[in-house]
Amino acid sequence: MRVLVQRVTSASVSVGGQVVGEIRPPDQGLLALVGVTHSDTDDIARRLGEKLWQLRILDDDRSAADIDAPILVVSQFTLYANTAKGRRPTWNAAAPGPVAEPLVTLFADTLRGLGAHVETGVFGADMQVELVNDGPVTVLLEL
Repeated sequence: MRVLVQRVTSASVSVGGQVVGEIRPPDQGLLALVGVTHSDTDDIARRLGEKLWQLRILDDDRSAADIDAPILVVSQFTLYANTAKGRRPTWNAAAPGPVAEPLVTLFADTLRGLGAHVETGVFGADMQVELVNDGPVTVLLEL
């Protein structure tokens, strides 16, 4: 599982022109783009959720847990693009929807269980993501 985290001052995700998830924190929040591969497990999803909640990338070396920063979680299979050959990426390393969707949901639910306010996109939908990256700060989480 890969989680590309961006520190944001605002973020939203829309499907068909309708906003389905949005965070507008008073200070900062996090946008988490989540990719799943074939070997990922429930344990990995939980551990990455816990890691994100405690990750100190907000101002003054704070974590989302420290300031109750909201988190927008969006599934992103393209984090497992293989661009080694040619000009067209392949997606062989990305887990199929029936495997990936429950793990992305578990990742978001883990954050909620820790006390996070979590918004999400719609798994498998054609989504448009808008964000204001703060810093900019972008970090790739893996175990």
